[in-house]
Amino acid sequence: MKNLVLVGFMGSGKTAAGKIAAKRLGMAFVDMDTIIEVRAGQTIAQIFKTKGEPFFREQERTLAQELAGKSGQVVATGGGIVLNAENLREFEGSAVVICCWVNASVAYERTKHTKHRPLLEGEADRRTRIEALLSEREPLYKAIALQIDTSAMGVEQQANEIVRIYKQQCGG
Repeated sequence: MKNLVLVGFMGSGKTAAGKIAAKRLGMAFVDMDTIIEVRAGQTIAQIFKTKGEPFFREQERTLAQELAGKSGQVVATGGGIVLNAENLREFEGSAVVICCWVNASVAYERTKHTKHRPLLEGEADRRTRIEALLSEREPLYKAIALQIDTSAMGVEQQANEIVRIYKQQCGG
């Protein structure tokens, strides 16, 4: 059974909808950020602070290679997985990869009260930071063939759409 890999910016619903989709598909749910945190014994924010973003991206790369070699799981990636094109190439070999798109204002609304977003830590103007990051990554997200615009969707509707696309891609 092919993996299902969810890619998208923070606040795009990858984790929330991914958990529901995994349950509906009878697949294991895997959150890459959570695995990296457990292995490092630190939160993503702490990793960024103490070891830096390059260290985190190395861990992310190693984990992407590992997960691409498995099957039957729904994988929620971190928002920056697209920064290394090798990660997506790796996943595309063994998975249906879906980009969960979200616009900047919705991403801001969904993340404005969260504390675990290292790229937003200490930002006086989170909205401007989100707009800049999303603008920088947009071409990378938009290059993914399968897209869902989650901006106006609830989590159940998003999960339904993820399951529909996955089944369609797998011939079911």
